[in-house]
Amino acid sequence: MRRLLLFIVLLTATSLRAQEPLYVVNGTIVESIEHIPHEDIERIDVLPADEETIARWGTAASEGVILVTLRYDTPARFEVANCNNFTEYLAATVKWDERMPAERVSLRLTIDEQGNATIAEILESTSRQFLKRVQRAIDAAPRWIPATRDGVAQQSIHLVNIQLPRGKQLPTEQGVIIL
Repeated sequence: MRRLLLFIVLLTATSLRAQEPLYVVNGTIVESIEHIPHEDIERIDVLPADEETIARWGTAASEGVILVTLRYDTPARFEVANCNNFTEYLAATVKWDERMPAERVSLRLTIDEQGNATIAEILESTSRQFLKRVQRAIDAAPRWIPATRDGVAQQSIHLVNIQLPRGKQLPTEQGVIIL
């Protein structure tokens, strides 16, 4: 009985996974498109699961194909020695000592064609003081390698979430519930 139940669960999981369309971003098959900021998407085309689509993309296209064309071929990159990404760079650059309270900032940055990063939108900020320090670090940061399309630099969007000091929890908000 257990084996039958396990077989049914595996069969169901496999069939549910098979009901996903095939995602193709700029000609490359990917597992998901959830991580792509909507501002970076130029066009989305939906191909039906017909003979032509399956002949071109194979049996993985049996539930259709979602073609996503981004505004760029190569995404913007931030490359500085000793830092894997821009958030790491900011965490190392922003002066926010262990004795200070935990603070968080979430930003949407625009990386222009010259590689300059500017804040396009403040999504969240727990304090004005911390936001100002992050802003100064962004303004003083080295340039990015801009996104490109057909060899031409393109403006792109990048999300940044930073919380300092590292490992310190944000204080919980106190509230009163009135029934």
